[in-house]
Amino acid sequence: MSDHTLAARLEMAITIAEEAGQMIIKAREDQGFARHLKKDNELVTDVDVAVDKLISQRLEEHFPGDARLSEELAPESALHVEAQQLWVVDPIDGTVNFAQGLRHVAVSIGWMEEGVAKVGVVHAPFLGETFSAVQGGGAFCNGQPIQPSIADALSHTLVGTGFPYRREVRKHLLKRLEAVLVECQDIRRNGAAALDLCDVACGRLDAYYESVSPWDFVAGWVIAREAGARVGHLYQPPAAVPEDLYPEHLLVAAPGVYDAMAYLLLEADQRQ
Repeated sequence: MSDHTLAARLEMAITIAEEAGQMIIKAREDQGFARHLKKDNELVTDVDVAVDKLISQRLEEHFPGDARLSEELAPESALHVEAQQLWVVDPIDGTVNFAQGLRHVAVSIGWMEEGVAKVGVVHAPFLGETFSAVQGGGAFCNGQPIQPSIADALSHTLVGTGFPYRREVRKHLLKRLEAVLVECQDIRRNGAAALDLCDVACGRLDAYYESVSPWDFVAGWVIAREAGARVGHLYQPPAAVPEDLYPEHLLVAAPGVYDAMAYLLLEADQRQ
């Protein structure tokens, strides 16, 4: 076990995330950042890198020696990390939203021990919200307990999702999208996976599905799970990858609609 309690890790992660949030707010106000595209047409800004450095520095100060995985720090090794204790960080989830002046932007900080995600903090600086959770301790938004919705039918299910930057991959997702639009109440695409997970956790969304990257979902996964939402994968993760780190085919939903959503999406995948 760690020398630091889960509560201590949570408290410091909140402090670091909110400091990073202030940096993000100032950067937007100053509008002095450069933008460029990474592979797969994914946008990155100077601010992503600067915030990532800040978070890494703070984590090293308070938890020296803990491994770190982030979008800007060796992301190609994401599913090959074997550290016993691991911080999983997205300095800016919703980079396009940030650059465009939209409000769905978040700092996401999760902590894993022996492959199990145990601490999650998602701070949305432009919304003034900080979601947090530790294993076994419930989930909170700005210190107030949260829980998922009581949705129990697909026809009353508001669904969140997202789409990859690679356009050639998007067409394979149209069958799922059509199924959701036909069977569910409606769909939302907010552009920040971490916040979509938190929206399920607090009942704003009834379900969320997507394939993302580890740093997009680990913190929100903890928050949704601790709030009482069901979290899982539409397909079994590879044996070599911890379930809490595997980012493909995620499904997070209110307990009353999880099974129906899973059936709907898997059935859509089988259509010709």
